[in-house]
Amino acid sequence: MTDTETNRENAGSCHLGDGMTRAEVRAWFIGEVLPLEPVLTQYLHRNWRNQADIDDLLQDVYVRVCEAAQKQQLNSTRSFVFTTARNLLVDRVRRGRVIPIDTVESLEALSAAVDEPGPDRNLMAREELRRVEAALDRLPPRCREVVVLRRIEGLSRRNIAERMGITEATVSEHLANGMRAMTDMLYSDPTGPGRGP
Repeated sequence: MTDTETNRENAGSCHLGDGMTRAEVRAWFIGEVLPLEPVLTQYLHRNWRNQADIDDLLQDVYVRVCEAAQKQQLNSTRSFVFTTARNLLVDRVRRGRVIPIDTVESLEALSAAVDEPGPDRNLMAREELRRVEAALDRLPPRCREVVVLRRIEGLSRRNIAERMGITEATVSEHLANGMRAMTDMLYSDPTGPGRGP
């Protein structure tokens, strides 16, 4: 065996830092990281506007994860992979917007751009809004008025009572009934007993 082959053999099994050997990293990557690829890809699609970058982002996440595994012990693979992906996206946003780091008050200000809703999240939000509007429309008129005044316009129970000419207790009753009915309409199982096939 030549020196080069011996070095290559040793490099494959030597410990790097406090982390795993290259062979252990490879086995860990195949067994624990690769199965996360569908969920990770979905996460990247939801949080990155330029869909043409997704494959490159995925590879960058993999590189960072493998490099870190060689240097340190990792506790939770899933948590580490998604934290790495989030940090990569934040780094890309930061570089893309060329924000001087000293002008940003916190990392949360930088990550706000990552959390901007994409088209799919906007579509889901609009659909949820339609469902809420439909549920509101199905409430009795007085009950609907109380729910709108309290939950949407933010009026106090006292102000609602004065505006509608009813007691605060009646306002509370309408509000409780309205919220219960809306919760049932929005979150009950449509295939539950007596609700269809």
